Amino acid sequence: MKHLLVIHTGGTISMSQDQSNKVVTNDINPISLHEDIIKQYAQVDELSPFNIPSPHMTINHVNDLKDIILQYANTKQYDGFVITHGTDTLEETAYLLDLLIDIHSPIVITGAMRSSNEIGADGLYNYISAIRVASDDKAQNKGVMVVFNDEIHTARNVTKTHTSNTNTFQSPNHGPLGVLTKDRVQFHHSPYLEASYPNINDSLNIPLVKAYMGLSSDIFDFYSTQGVDGIIIEALGQGNLPPSCLKGLTQLIQQKVPIVLVSRSFNGIVSPLYAYEGGGYQLAQQGLIFSNGLNGPKARLKLLVSISNGLNYQQIKTYFES
Repeated sequence: MKHLLVIHTGGTISMSQDQSNKVVTNDINPISLHEDIIKQYAQVDELSPFNIPSPHMTINHVNDLKDIILQYANTKQYDGFVITHGTDTLEETAYLLDLLIDIHSPIVITGAMRSSNEIGADGLYNYISAIRVASDDKAQNKGVMVVFNDEIHTARNVTKTHTSNTNTFQSPNHGPLGVLTKDRVQFHHSPYLEASYPNINDSLNIPLVKAYMGLSSDIFDFYSTQGVDGIIIEALGQGNLPPSCLKGLTQLIQQKVPIVLVSRSFNGIVSPLYAYEGGGYQLAQQGLIFSNGLNGPKARLKLLVSISNGLNYQQIKTYFES
């Protein structure tokens, strides 16, 4: 039987619904009370370094999780790691850990869309599923995985797609890495593993801007005066911007601020194709970096890691395009 370290961080999976139908935090995680069920699948030790809703998560919290995992990974005491987490920022924690940690042991993150005492609560089921994946020999060398609703997703590709549906976590363009059935864990393929870097500087200022029809220059004018370290833009379509915003954008380019383009579209990736004013081709010629399929929040984390570890412009460009 595998020996796992479980790290509880809070979120809906640790909460309960009160008599007024409000979801509230518990001092004791209800998931931990199901010892008889859990011990059928693995020997589990638990830590609770903090107990917060996922909108309260910060880079520092994720860095603490990284340090805990690396500390225990070095002892060779555990065969894998499971993290329980709120769903709102789960994908960001998963991806940032994936960028910072390079170990062979499985790291699996899960959560719940319904609190512990609601009808149809999914927390215990997802938790057992995460333990099953982390205990499976085939889960080695897969990077950080998100397990939810009988599916296994890569940290890079997964995103929350619905505000309340239990099938909320999906991987647009790619689909799940694998699935769980009643009696087995089945991986469809192996993930592409990105380079990992050890450092993260949470003081860096990297805002995220969403493009829209008639986007003005004001937001970029403002950021050009703020000493930002980088900018992520969720651009239109395949990586295009309205001409009305280009004046402010040019100021940032002249200041050599790294600017990464992703698409605000749900599926597809950006490409420097259109040669009109504000089109992707023109933006690429000016030095904007086109990301290979990440959404805005994840691209922000990747740029944060890039700058924290001293990558230059060409290295950042290669890192995003690979």
